[in-house]
Amino acid sequence: MNQAFLDTHSPEEIAVDIVKIDEKHEVDEKETEVEMDEMWSFVGSKANQRWLWHAIDRVTGEVLAYVFGRRKDEVFLELKDLLEPFGITRFYTDDWGSYGRYLDPEKHVIGKKNTQKIERKHLTLRTRIKRLVRKTICFSKSKQMHDIVIGLFVNRYEFGVSI
Repeated sequence: MNQAFLDTHSPEEIAVDIVKIDEKHEVDEKETEVEMDEMWSFVGSKANQRWLWHAIDRVTGEVLAYVFGRRKDEVFLELKDLLEPFGITRFYTDDWGSYGRYLDPEKHVIGKKNTQKIERKHLTLRTRIKRLVRKTICFSKSKQMHDIVIGLFVNRYEFGVSI
């Protein structure tokens, strides 16, 4: 983390822009299949849960989109809206209810064996970002800083965007 940057800027001054950095995922004739999952963390105390919902390209393992929020349908729908431009042909998920309620059953495949890449990505995130480890003394004290730290990491290591 860039402590000098954080010392000179307040979280209220930080804006996060989502930009398309390559042409790999333009909507075209090829089929795009995604693995989707949600990852638990907390802010302040374990009673204040925060979820990272994200989707990765099943072939390349690249993160296509992510959102933060509660484990609620509204947050899943935000992620689904972000995926709309990719023309997804098949969704691989676990059996969480939001997926079954809002995904077309003909495009939706349920099962842990189909989400191994995204589960591996969870392990990588938990290994590299201390505040995502379940038993830790390092945790976020505000939702805003929690989302900024994890968002900066994802943008840097998944999209190659450094700030």
